[in-house]
Amino acid sequence: MRGWWQDLTDLVLPTDCAGCGAPRTTLCPRCRTALAGGAPRRVRPLPRPPGLPAVYASAPYAEAVRALLLAHKERGALTLTGALGAALAGAVRAGLGGSAGAFGAPGTVVLVPVPSARWAVRARGHDPVRRMALAAAGELRRTGTPARVAAVLRQRRPVADQAGLDARRRLANLAGALEIAKGGERLLGGGRVVLVDDLVTTGATLAEAARALREGTVLCRERGNGPTRPVYENATREGREERQTGTRPEKGKWVHGAVKNAAVNALGAPSYAAVIAAPRDTFEIAGN
Repeated sequence: MRGWWQDLTDLVLPTDCAGCGAPRTTLCPRCRTALAGGAPRRVRPLPRPPGLPAVYASAPYAEAVRALLLAHKERGALTLTGALGAALAGAVRAGLGGSAGAFGAPGTVVLVPVPSARWAVRARGHDPVRRMALAAAGELRRTGTPARVAAVLRQRRPVADQAGLDARRRLANLAGALEIAKGGERLLGGGRVVLVDDLVTTGATLAEAARALREGTVLCRERGNGPTRPVYENATREGREERQTGTRPEKGKWVHGAVKNAAVNALGAPSYAAVIAAPRDTFEIAGN
């Protein structure tokens, strides 16, 4: 009976590791360690796009981790959601910087997933980033950090496929592409807002999501129908940190909007962003 049941489940459930193909397991110990076995760290895409908040990642985007993310996103390997959500929760915790939080007072963590295009959600049958964000919020609550998901961002115009585009073209492709859904700003109050995504490469997507959150909430406050107090931390902290750590400055052509962006950031910016994976060369050296 046990053998018959196993054969039946093999027909409807994946039995090979999505990361390396090891048989009889959806996620082997080795690939689980690659995904979440290390300490999440700050990552810095260079050149850094204007408006990009601090970003924390759990693992380098390579080999097994790449395979796991693609299996979940493109092939609907939903049994991986829990492990991916746990890895994302680790990156969120790294940004919090301890029980008091490095970016604000204690409170509920509000995870804002970067939205997928509607056609992509229809084609895949699910929204992978939102699904992982829900799993991450559950993991954070399980380990004592109040957390919830506010899927308030949406695409307001179509964008081209990002694959094959360099950093500059990605910025142009995404400029003005996202907005806060009507009434979404009311879901953001009373917590530390953290942008979440599965992956960061050039940082263009997270920078655009941060812009949409900043400008959307500023506009709502100006109209008098937004939260009664700012829901984002002041982004000038990020600028001070960059100067103190001596991070390599971007070339002038990448900061053509720096004065304008600084004015917007002073009104409010996302606390930080958390992702599961990032290119290996963007990870900070431990201790820096």
